Amino acid sequence: MVLQRWQTVLLLITVALMACFTFLSLGQVQTLDYSYNFTTIGFSIEGEPSAGSASGMQIYTWFLFIVSLMATIIPFINIFMYRNLPLQKTLCLVEVLFLVSTICIAGWEGYRGIPGYECQWSSLAMAPFLALILMIMSWGLINRDHKLIRSADRIR
Repeated sequence: MVLQRWQTVLLLITVALMACFTFLSLGQVQTLDYSYNFTTIGFSIEGEPSAGSASGMQIYTWFLFIVSLMATIIPFINIFMYRNLPLQKTLCLVEVLFLVSTICIAGWEGYRGIPGYECQWSSLAMAPFLALILMIMSWGLINRDHKLIRSADRIR
């Protein structure tokens, strides 16, 4: 007996939110010389390079990229663990740890990435917070289904 209803939808929304967070722009940092685009991979100079000007990535943030990529992959794997509810609940808790880590690292890199300047965040920076709420909700639904299955097994 496998139920797996709304938690699948919540996990898919979490995957979509974290994929957007991982691969799209999180904000910008405006300095006197350049405008930097902040992504999970790093800070890159915006605009077309002209004669002798700098271009490309200036500061890499690979650790943020890896943690946010893991926070994208784990809920996708979690969708297919519907036959093993205890493992699915454990993966939800691991995902919560990855989401909290992503929030902390992104905040640290955004505010401390370029000394003396602060990041102007895009609305996409709220994605890990929303994903965290959705993950906690899906953990509750998986826990409810697990209790329902255990009570049905007790009756048999």
